[in-house]
Amino acid sequence: MFNGETINLFRKQKTPFYFYDINLLTRTLQEAKQEADKYQFHIHYALKANANPHILKLIGSMGYGADCVSGNEIKRAVECGFHTSHIVFAGVGKSDEEINIALSNNIFCFNCESVAEMVVLNELAEAFGKKARIAIRINPNVNAHTHHYITTGLEENKFGISMWELEDVLNVIKSLAHIELIGLHFHIGSQITDLDVFKGLCVRINEIQQWFFRHQLILEHINVGGGLGIDYYKPDENPMPDFKKYFSIFNEFLEIRPKQKVHFELGRALVAQCGSLITKVLYVKKGVQTNFAIVDAGMTELLRPALYHAYHKIENLSATGNNQKYDVVGPICESSDCFGKAVELPETVRGDILALRSAGAYGEVMASAYNLRDIVGAVY
Repeated sequence: MFNGETINLFRKQKTPFYFYDINLLTRTLQEAKQEADKYQFHIHYALKANANPHILKLIGSMGYGADCVSGNEIKRAVECGFHTSHIVFAGVGKSDEEINIALSNNIFCFNCESVAEMVVLNELAEAFGKKARIAIRINPNVNAHTHHYITTGLEENKFGISMWELEDVLNVIKSLAHIELIGLHFHIGSQITDLDVFKGLCVRINEIQQWFFRHQLILEHINVGGGLGIDYYKPDENPMPDFKKYFSIFNEFLEIRPKQKVHFELGRALVAQCGSLITKVLYVKKGVQTNFAIVDAGMTELLRPALYHAYHKIENLSATGNNQKYDVVGPICESSDCFGKAVELPETVRGDILALRSAGAYGEVMASAYNLRDIVGAVY
């Protein structure tokens, strides 16, 4: 991924920083949209993966919608050129202020997760003199077979409405004059690499749709969420997911009635591989059983390894030669501030430039100022 010219550029920059390969991002966006367009599928980009304005403006310019989970994400999406008629607002805990932001921007749809939320939304929409379009987020009880922190489709999760509640939910909706039910929403988790999981989701959605048909309801919009994973281990060999197979699964297994539209909420799959966290080695410390490569980036710049024990490929861009094993750690005063243990790298010394790959999703957007650290910038 990195040529000599790029590495020389890195040496001149103050580390750490996020590097985004805009050419790869553009190719990924084009590939995903091309495959989705074959079936008239609609993609809403999930801003929670990466809300960098430079990246958002590119995504918005290519005709993607936006999947937002906060009022500020809605504002950012609008500022970066996403059309409000293609913005969806999801989230289990929308505040009144955030709902009002969405209503004032006339967004396409609210993905609602509880009756209590619908009642509040109805009251706020009435104050605006509007009808709020909603999709019910249904918990399909489908196991995504991913990390338990990012599994969202099981009955014990906080997300969504369970099937046993639906009868009562529909009765409540009928009484809410400022709510318009237009769709169903599903999302079972993130970083799903076993595509057969999505076949199971399709089968479950078909069953749930049958329940609605029996209640004489055919809703126009079916939102199947996102969750498509990437290859963190081989980012150069697999720089983008298999969008062709992914979308073809939904085309083959999802039973859609005439005039129904299918929506997706992809985030990580679109942006993760275009980004790397670039950091410099501050010290190499000899330990009893291992060596430590102490770098100037920390969990404040890339939280996933500390939060999930997530893997990111680490490369030394400055050195070649015989490999040694290093624990690559950051400067934060937490033992969990570790990017990788027993990482094989060429013999590493102070000043070497390291790249933590596949950091385009849930890197910059999760950055914090813990330890009063500066929020670092990006290079394109």
